[in-house]
Amino acid sequence: MSDLMTYVPGTSILHRTRAGSKVLALAAVSIATVILDEPWLTATALALAIIATVVARLPRRLLARQWKAYLLIVVLLGGYQWLTDGPATAFHVAGGLAALLILAGVISSTTRTTDLLDLAVRCARPLKRVGVDPERFGIALALGIRSVAVVLDLARDVREAQLARGLGFSLRAFAVPLVVRSLRQADGLAEALIARGFDD
Repeated sequence: MSDLMTYVPGTSILHRTRAGSKVLALAAVSIATVILDEPWLTATALALAIIATVVARLPRRLLARQWKAYLLIVVLLGGYQWLTDGPATAFHVAGGLAALLILAGVISSTTRTTDLLDLAVRCARPLKRVGVDPERFGIALALGIRSVAVVLDLARDVREAQLARGLGFSLRAFAVPLVVRSLRQADGLAEALIARGFDD
């Protein structure tokens, strides 16, 4: 499983908090950060993310790997916003995104995937009236979560293979094997689902 979605057992208050409460808190911070363009709110979200990380008592190596994955997109987005709209917008957009990514990482690291899936199934039950199968929704969500981690791992393997051959970075040389391996993985998953009766 990717480091971005690794559950780390622990006894912190965040580990003991229900999945629903954590997801609602993340949703509230997300909505407030996106809707309200206020520097103090972005700074508060960043402070909250740092406090949550400290309270969760997650391993430093895991945090370093997670934040390394976040850093590139945050820096690129922040730099673009700085050039086009100025430092205030850059801080709001990049800072808000960084806070949300860190909080999402803390939630995924302190919450079992099964708990998150159970929460999704419970939330989908009212949709039974319009023909949605909550259990199949949960399975689809689980596969989606797992697929993200699989694609990230495949991308890392492809890049390591390029480095082992002494090749520089080429978007085409990186994307083609990644797409091919992802499609093979998807075909294998589809065959396994068909064999288990999920043929529709």
